[in-house]
Order: sequence, then structure tokens, then C-alpha cells
Amino acid sequence: MIIFFSGTGNSRHVAQALGKELGESNIVELTGDFLRYPEQLRLESEEGGRVIWVFPTYSWGVPPVVAEVISKVNIDGGERADHYMVTTCGDDIGKCHMQWRNLISGRRWKPLATFSVQMPNTYVCMKGFDVDPEQVAMEKIHESVMRVHSIAEFIKQRYKIDDVVEGRWPKIKTRYIYPYFKKHYMNPSGFHVSETTCISCGKCSRNCPMDNIELKGKFPVWGAVCAFCLRCYHGCPVHAIEYGNSTVGKGQYMFPKKEK
Repeated sequence: MIIFFSGTGNSRHVAQALGKELGESNIVELTGDFLRYPEQLRLESEEGGRVIWVFPTYSWGVPPVVAEVISKVNIDGGERADHYMVTTCGDDIGKCHMQWRNLISGRRWKPLATFSVQMPNTYVCMKGFDVDPEQVAMEKIHESVMRVHSIAEFIKQRYKIDDVVEGRWPKIKTRYIYPYFKKHYMNPSGFHVSETTCISCGKCSRNCPMDNIELKGKFPVWGAVCAFCLRCYHGCPVHAIEYGNSTVGKGQYMFPKKEK
């Protein structure tokens, strides 16, 4: 079984590619009720099977919504399965893999191996952060094909390994920057829309994995239950959505990225 969460499509792409490589058809997307009420949902792992968790790295840590699912979801056979982590990142993941291992071990499950896959940058909500240039994004996508193939081979052979890019100062990033980011930089109140640009298409509302956006009149309004996946920002067809002033003039990215 592959369980994935994705905002802009990078992790969805990796999950689906892994499914093809491994012949795995049981692919579960964490969206809607899976995110809002994980304790009420039940999944089933095959006897002696594997559970592969695929998600983006959030500020060198596990996305809070994914951590919540891991902590509360019911998986029949989860204690007998091998659990794997595959996280997508723009560059590096710090100690995200150790955070995931602790979450899995906390459920008395078996964390076997962890992997990271570099994909195009999507975080744009702070000064100095933007999407990758076109050529860099396309190179990452191209290189991810062989990376996913290699990961699939490791999983088939049940390797016990941490095959990840930690980057510089990984402990500081995950232990200190991640909780600070989670507390101070994941507030949906920063989202707003340009009423002169918005075409009231409702795409942001329909595509929100948390059902956290509704149209009031003609324009979107954000609620308090936000995964901070930035799908609303990146998926807006007219670039009408901003986050405070920090995203003004920055790019958008959704997978698949088309070559020009």
C-alpha cells in the first residue's frame, strides 16, 4: 500500500511512479476526510506487506497533517508491515526521516527505510524563497525518474537504509526551525485574493485537500484548517492569490510542468 499527501503534484507523481515500478495498485491519497478525521478511518495492509508513506518535506520536517494521520489512522496489519518513507524536497530534508521514524515507532510499527527525492521547489511564502528556474525544474523532474527506479529496487529487496540528503545543520533545521515554522508561518490568514484579477472560477475551493476554502460572493475565503500545501496559490489560473506581501512577483509551479 502507498499512502501519499501532495500539494502541487510532486509527491503524487512520485507515489504513482513508485506504484508502477512496484506493481502496487493500492494507492491512497490523503485528502478530505482522510486528513480531517484520520482516527475514524481504517486502511488494510496485506499480510506481511509494506506501507510506503510519500509526502513533501515541510521546512525540514514531516507535514503536520501527515504526522496527524500517522498518529491516529487505523491500519489493519500495520504492525506486521514494513513501513517506508519517501519524501520529496527542493534540496534537502534535515532530520525529517528521523522524525518520521519516531512517529512510526510510536505506533509500534516497523520503520524499515527512508528516501528523499529532489523535485522542483514550491515554497514561496518567505523572503528569499521562490520556485526554481525553468531549466532547474525540468532537470529535477528528469532526474527523478531514475531516482524513483532506484528507490523501488531498494524497497523490493527490503533494504534497511536512510538514503536521504540531510543537507547542512540538519539537527538545527528539524529541531528548531521546523517547530518555529509550524507555529509562526503556517497561518492561513495570510492568504488573500486580488478582486481585480480573480475570475471566480472556484478552482482553489474545489482543489483544497482540507476543504478549507469557500467562495463567499464571488471570491475565496480561507478557514482555519489549512494544510499549507500552497495548492491554491500555485494552481490559480490567473495568479490572483497571494500570501501577505511575500509572494508578490514570484512564480507558480504545478506538476506536470510543461516544457516551453
